[in-house]
Amino acid sequence: MEQVGSQLNQPTVPLRAALSARRRFSRARVFSWIVVALIALAMAAVPQVTTRSDVLNLLFLIFLFIVLGQSWNILAGFAGQVSLGHAALFGLGALTTRTLWFGGVPFPLAFAASGLVPAVCASLIGIPTFRLRGAYFSIGTLAIAEVLRITIANTLPLVSFLPVDMLATYELAPRYYLALALALATMLATYLLFRSRYGLGILAIREDEDAAQATGVRALPHKLAALVISSFFAGLAGSTYAFYQVSYYPEAPFHAGWTFDALLITFVGGVGTLIGPVLGAIFYIFVRERLAVTLVSLHPLIFGILFILIVLIFPGGLVDIGTRLRRAWNTRRASHSESRSAGK
Repeated sequence: MEQVGSQLNQPTVPLRAALSARRRFSRARVFSWIVVALIALAMAAVPQVTTRSDVLNLLFLIFLFIVLGQSWNILAGFAGQVSLGHAALFGLGALTTRTLWFGGVPFPLAFAASGLVPAVCASLIGIPTFRLRGAYFSIGTLAIAEVLRITIANTLPLVSFLPVDMLATYELAPRYYLALALALATMLATYLLFRSRYGLGILAIREDEDAAQATGVRALPHKLAALVISSFFAGLAGSTYAFYQVSYYPEAPFHAGWTFDALLITFVGGVGTLIGPVLGAIFYIFVRERLAVTLVSLHPLIFGILFILIVLIFPGGLVDIGTRLRRAWNTRRASHSESRSAGK
């Protein structure tokens, strides 16, 4: 009996893997956050330096896709639950904002509600869907999202326009600052979550759910927590999109393309990493916008080829480039030190 107790007190394989992942996650955190703070200050000064709408729109999209990618990364990258219904959460956030805001509710309250509504809906749906595993879970979330999209398309077929009084006071700078603040808040919340004890349990479930449960980590509450947090930020991203767009069809934010955009961004940047969705969003927006201008009809095909090449060459995403360079530098330094020692 004592032997069994001692085995349970020792870190198991999934917990050791989770601890290792969290150590990589927090490495050089002080330097990283200093860099993030400097970049954030520089980005905050952009509307004061230039009023060019193309620059502000481009940066707005980068911030929006950072939030979208990181919210998907919380559930799929860290909890290991690959959802293909992320667009439903994004769309619910946009729909909640437009409904409440146009109904006379102040935008800050509508913005907060746009995070809570998807989080509550996802928690209710998550209990039965988490009984599915692997591809069945992914297909189930995709089916739910498509049912919701078709329902919205049939229920709200007309274009959603900003009212005349809101259109008359429309400014791009407040949308820009909202997206920037939301991107920073999402990154900070993700960092704090996976530095916590609860985050360690989520990482352990990703490594091996059965083994994690055998050590006392309850799978369902941890997966639900990841889903609720992911849904909350996806809904806020949808709210930001609704605040930014002058007009769009209500079904547009529910389109599956938003899910696959988040998936592409995360995998290109580095799934299961904090900085990966940032690198992925920057790469995705710059390449997509550039190709869309120069190669209008071929840009989806070319971007698809680039995505495949990145995944094949750098399985860990763009983050893997820095890891490989650091590893090569350390190897070179070690060999140089050995050669100097041999010369002496």
